[in-house]
Amino acid sequence: MAHDEAAAMKMADLFDPEPRTWGLRGDPYLWQALREHLSGTDIPASVGEAVALLHAAFGELVGLDLVGDPVPSVYLERYAHGGMSSGMISLDTWRQRFMPMLAERARTALEARSRSDAPHSPQSSAHPGAGTSPADS
Repeated sequence: MAHDEAAAMKMADLFDPEPRTWGLRGDPYLWQALREHLSGTDIPASVGEAVALLHAAFGELVGLDLVGDPVPSVYLERYAHGGMSSGMISLDTWRQRFMPMLAERARTALEARSRSDAPHSPQSSAHPGAGTSPADS
């Protein structure tokens, strides 16, 4: 069963648990939006591919390239739910904390999947001649 759980991990699983602190008030809403956006996507075979998916989804939802656009924050009305910095996304927090956190979670998930996929030594090797019949001799 553990093998099935590791193989079935989705990108959205990387978003649990949520960070204890946020950069600006729009960040938790973007976190939820990214989780939902990636809910049907399997974790790919490498951390690099997972990070690329995260950055692509971020770009789709925010409309900015997190790596290439140097601005520290952006306002998006769809993430405005009241408060002084409502709708503000801290791009610096996403660059420095959230994306590295999600990448580390992907690495951990892939290592767990790798361990569950590792071949186990066959039982027959413990018993020389197992699987052979006298007719095989």
